[in-house]
Amino acid sequence: MVDRRSPTAEGRGRPFRFGVSLPGIQSRAALAAAAARFEALGFDVLLIRDHLDTAAPLPLLVAAAEATTLRLGTYVLNAGFYKPALLARDAGTVNQLTDGRLELGLGAGYVREEFEAAELPFPGAASRIRHLEHISSHLRRERPGVPILIAGSGEKVLGVAARQADIIGLTGTPGGTRGADPLAQRIALVRRVAGDRFGALELNLSITAAPTGKSGVPDLSMVRRFAPGLSDRELLQLPGVVSGSAHEIADTLRGYRETYGVSYLSVPGAVAEAFAKVISALR
Repeated sequence: MVDRRSPTAEGRGRPFRFGVSLPGIQSRAALAAAAARFEALGFDVLLIRDHLDTAAPLPLLVAAAEATTLRLGTYVLNAGFYKPALLARDAGTVNQLTDGRLELGLGAGYVREEFEAAELPFPGAASRIRHLEHISSHLRRERPGVPILIAGSGEKVLGVAARQADIIGLTGTPGGTRGADPLAQRIALVRRVAGDRFGALELNLSITAAPTGKSGVPDLSMVRRFAPGLSDRELLQLPGVVSGSAHEIADTLRGYRETYGVSYLSVPGAVAEAFAKVISALR
């Protein structure tokens, strides 16, 4: 947990943490089994997405808390679905019922169809980002014991994260990026906006593709959806895509920590079994 009261050293000195996103769950028993399995594999944080085609994230976290000692996070709540006081109430209740294990992840929201299905207006990007800052600022005041993660790749969202969050979620790379180091650029922006509080921030990177078989080559289909203009070779060079053996990936992630200060990695549940070998190589 990131303690706002006692800033820690920058990411290069932090131990690694690993989060895993829970796949679709059909029953309470399946939820308990998945949570216990992820804990046994060495993960630190159980993460729940927030989309209308998935189960409600906060009740799921309360149920999962009974089956695991993992920390429990949202990755990420769509801030546009919530009002500040109501989310503060719900987050406080979840944190109580999970013995203080909640890490609340927030994003600005981006899927127009989900807003429409929820019968909510879909504001422009600037309005959604202002609401994200409004809600995160309220949570910082009202729920200071709940660490906040804000995830995004755009400059304005990362600016909000630098001002309000305890954990900065670096979500992949904007499609079409070539010939630059976008991860370094985004972290430099966070450092500039955060100022003196930068040393207390934890940097998280979402690993969107990782190998699950002996070939060491990840499935790039999901990544390609968000960066259709890049070749396979260029996709494999994105910071959120890792390839090679478990030990080679571990070396890559050590490099991320040394170069960028990234110490918290999150992966989709579909690659959890294979990624557990990477965790073992890093501990």
